[in-house]
Amino acid sequence: MRVNGELKDLATTVTDADEVEPVTIDSPDGLSILRHSAAHVLAQAVQSVNPEAKLGIGPPVTDGFYYDFDVAEAFSTEDLKALEKEMGRIIRSGQRFVRRVVTDDEARAELAGEPYKLELIGLKGTGGHGKGTGDDHESVEVGAGELTIYDNVDPKTGEVAWKDLCRGPHLPNTRMIGNGWALQRVAGAYWRGSEKNPQLQRIYGTAWPTKDELRAYQHRLEEAAKRDHRKLGKDLDLFSFPDEIGSGLSVWHPKGGVIRGEMEQHARRRHIEGGYTYVYTPHISKEDLFLTSNHLVTYKEGMFPPIVMDEERDAEGNITKQGQDYYLKPMNCPMHILIYKERGRSYRDLPMRLAENGTVYRNELSGALHGLTRVRGFTQDDSHLFVTPEQLEAETTRVLEFVVSMLRDFGLEDFELELSMRDDEKSKWIGSDEFWEYSTNALRNVALASGLRLTEVPGEAAFYGPKIDLKTRDAIGRTWQLSTVQVDPNLPERFGLEYTGSDGERHRPIMIHRALFGSIERFFAILLEHYAGAFPVWLAPVQVVGIPVAEQFSEYLDEIIAKLRAKGVRAEVDHSDDRMQKKIRTHTTQKVPLQLIAGEQDRAGGTVSFRFRDGTQTNGVPVDDAVALILDAISERKLVNTAEDLA
Repeated sequence: MRVNGELKDLATTVTDADEVEPVTIDSPDGLSILRHSAAHVLAQAVQSVNPEAKLGIGPPVTDGFYYDFDVAEAFSTEDLKALEKEMGRIIRSGQRFVRRVVTDDEARAELAGEPYKLELIGLKGTGGHGKGTGDDHESVEVGAGELTIYDNVDPKTGEVAWKDLCRGPHLPNTRMIGNGWALQRVAGAYWRGSEKNPQLQRIYGTAWPTKDELRAYQHRLEEAAKRDHRKLGKDLDLFSFPDEIGSGLSVWHPKGGVIRGEMEQHARRRHIEGGYTYVYTPHISKEDLFLTSNHLVTYKEGMFPPIVMDEERDAEGNITKQGQDYYLKPMNCPMHILIYKERGRSYRDLPMRLAENGTVYRNELSGALHGLTRVRGFTQDDSHLFVTPEQLEAETTRVLEFVVSMLRDFGLEDFELELSMRDDEKSKWIGSDEFWEYSTNALRNVALASGLRLTEVPGEAAFYGPKIDLKTRDAIGRTWQLSTVQVDPNLPERFGLEYTGSDGERHRPIMIHRALFGSIERFFAILLEHYAGAFPVWLAPVQVVGIPVAEQFSEYLDEIIAKLRAKGVRAEVDHSDDRMQKKIRTHTTQKVPLQLIAGEQDRAGGTVSFRFRDGTQTNGVPVDDAVALILDAISERKLVNTAEDLA
């Protein structure tokens, strides 16, 4: 239940003065509690099977949970089967989750054999976020308040079967976990997210209120595996990650390059229509720039090591001129700021909208890399807007409308917004109360006016300003965070940006960071999985392929394809020696949206037959009509899988 706004165990004592709300197991809070309770049972099962295992943390995460362990030998698939069996026994036993408040010393005494728990006890008072933490999940164990241990109590004997440092809350008993859970996989994970710490074994699991919901989730996972952009990228010959270049650095093959080019060119046209100006900046900069922007203070671990340049030595090898450190840029914003700062600006110049497809580099841990969605070199479709305070709400409205419109061009329709705000811990934030109030209200007004579902999240703003994140759902229901609109008065202050107002005085502009795709690579991967490789006609690398029934009809198809190519259509004729049916299978596998088939009857009648991705066919379409239908499908950005889609 939620008591006076805080999640509490169902056993918590309440009074008539308390405001109490029920928490159902299928609500977001209820699912987190279910999954965190399942994580405790997993940890108990591990220590039952392997008493020497040391405990890390076990938080709920999206669609499931995990728990980290320090063990002498890595877990195997067979180990997971044994652990599932032991978990089932614990769940059926109906052990009660019992909360117990302890002092720091009591916790240290009880958990003396758990070194990672002892370290977490030392974080109490920091909200679970100690210096250098990279995981942000320690808060499931300790917070700024009292320390608590949860005992798993045997309902028959009243004895404590197992215990764990934990803030809770939990289900009343293990039996309520039910049978909608499963263990999934094992991975390595550095303790508290730092490669300087020991690597632990992480077991992932999932838990749902019912067995049917578990099966539905597992079906979604199977569908997601079929759509995995890494597999599709290889099967459709779109991109690769050559070992000779390095981890997290992609190359785009001709077909992938076509799709990416269409994405970028469409976005460029829309941006120019929307009043943006494209700029270009280098991939590397002297360290001074990133010292001024503060990236070398707050983000240094995410940047590649410096490259020393301009050092001079004499004939004996003695340094006569010290070198200068250069860094690969992790962000484009400091360079856009320098473009703004190059000359004096007036209020008449604002809003100033700069856009760039700028490639940036981030020193991601090798274990975090994942296809195109997490890479070390990627291209951001970055925009930075410089506005007066009075323009903030109107310009943010314009930005959000533009973002939603653009994403709809790519076939995404299901959106929601998240407004990240500051909370009441004022020491975490910079800037005046007045700035936070008007900027947060401006973003809130924009979000509400959009008509999209809005969630407000206190405490998740950047330290210098609020932001709006736009999320979308793909074809199989997964949520992706895409575009961000971030209000930033901090960098204009650090770089001393100014403009002359209508009053003749100097004023400080506000900067809006706006990434539409986020990164082109990641957005491409999302689209690839959303469409399972079967792109709308305008994005397909090959839009039309001609397949002659026999060789003597190739010349007829060549003439039709030539007409399409003259109109800018990416079209070709399959002149291979394969039989017609094999050609059809080949191009269906390659997910070509439109196949044009021609035989004697078509040649005699000046027609062509359409074959679609779903295997259906429309025969006897006059050539001019066929060309018009194809051009319409491209201009209207249609997704064509069936005859009805083309009509």
